[in-house]
Amino acid sequence: MKRILLLGAGSATTLIKYLLDHAVGNNWQLRVVDRSLDLVKHKLADHPSGVALSFNALDRIERWEELQQADLVISMLPARFHVEIARDCLELKKHLITPSYVSAEMNALNEEAREAGLIFMNEIGVDPGLDHMSAMRIVDSIKNQGGEITGFKSYCGGLVAPESDNNPWNYKFTWNPRNVVLAAQGGMACYIDRHQYKYIPYTQVFTRLDTISVDGYGDFDGYANRDSLSYRHIYGLEDIPTMYRGTLRKPGFCKDWNAFVQLGLTDDHLVLQDSENLTPRTFVNAFLPFEEETPVEQKWMNACTPLGITDISKFEWLGLFDGSTKLGLKNATAAQILEKLLLDKWVLEPHDKDMLVMVHQFTYLLNDERRFIESSMVNLGDDQEHTAMSKTVGYPVGICAKLILKNQISERGVLLPTKPEIYNPILDELEELGIAFQELEKVV
Repeated sequence: MKRILLLGAGSATTLIKYLLDHAVGNNWQLRVVDRSLDLVKHKLADHPSGVALSFNALDRIERWEELQQADLVISMLPARFHVEIARDCLELKKHLITPSYVSAEMNALNEEAREAGLIFMNEIGVDPGLDHMSAMRIVDSIKNQGGEITGFKSYCGGLVAPESDNNPWNYKFTWNPRNVVLAAQGGMACYIDRHQYKYIPYTQVFTRLDTISVDGYGDFDGYANRDSLSYRHIYGLEDIPTMYRGTLRKPGFCKDWNAFVQLGLTDDHLVLQDSENLTPRTFVNAFLPFEEETPVEQKWMNACTPLGITDISKFEWLGLFDGSTKLGLKNATAAQILEKLLLDKWVLEPHDKDMLVMVHQFTYLLNDERRFIESSMVNLGDDQEHTAMSKTVGYPVGICAKLILKNQISERGVLLPTKPEIYNPILDELEELGIAFQELEKVV
């Protein structure tokens, strides 16, 4: 029997189900660790191949014995802890999967992992992960035909499904709320457009938008991700004239979100004085001019008008001007307070479903013809546990685990899922599981 050790159960519902569904036929035992034993037991649902464990997976001493007995380790812990787990796996000669971006520290383990005959697979979730695999299948197909890729734009968004889209922002949290509040921070957005390098400061990101249309789902706004340029190397497109990656939101969201950005409500550096006693109204007013005779609503409107916002009803709906309820967050930054405000309003209700949208656009030259390919995928959640986000992260990780345990991946070291031996079987099985890309190709 082969043992799979899964560290972190919170976001792994679909992954756990997939591994258990394949456990008996493949003689696997799935051992799931989380601080909440009840959570693990709920997700394992008394499956005979599942073992529920509860200890501090961040403590090397506590996790060591379980790592020793594992054939494969899957870390769903916060990304900053993956390298610690990887170093343990290197010492114990264990394969490892994480869905997170490869850090410089993880990359530094590549040679040792390769020499040890180990697979440290990273970026095998949805974004990063599914984006790599679906894009590389098209990149390799074009190259194999002798084509020259001249442009690649890629967009992804975790959104709310149309039947659950019932608030004026057309948005609900489907993954980490903190990442939404801090989106696009941390440096200039950079990309290349027809050989010209382009840079967008954080204060302008939500004003420089692309319109993306998806058949059956309408239009979306796309804003630039922080770094598009590094993907040239990942996809073997170092000399490509155009490379752009972006995030999708429903039309109008970015325009109104920009008000929070411009007024400083997304700042995560300065701790606000007496933050536990702030109400939404006093919080907002703290970022507006002192005008004793002017209501907060009018001051907010005055600040929004130069941004092209003529209706503040979305902000009123959020409860932004409520002066009666204390937020109760001690030593909080503006971003943390804003997150708390939004959590109360953008929560997925028990009957709600989420939606994952991914779109790739390629231009290329083939036989003296300029051609265009658009590849798009929309996946809807089944329920509150098997969300679209959970499926599009969990299934690729689970299928990759199966490939590793069956010794069907020959490459070793710190890897991304960009080779055909990895992405082809995963994408093929994803289609069977209802996660499929639709392609439109034409001469332009």
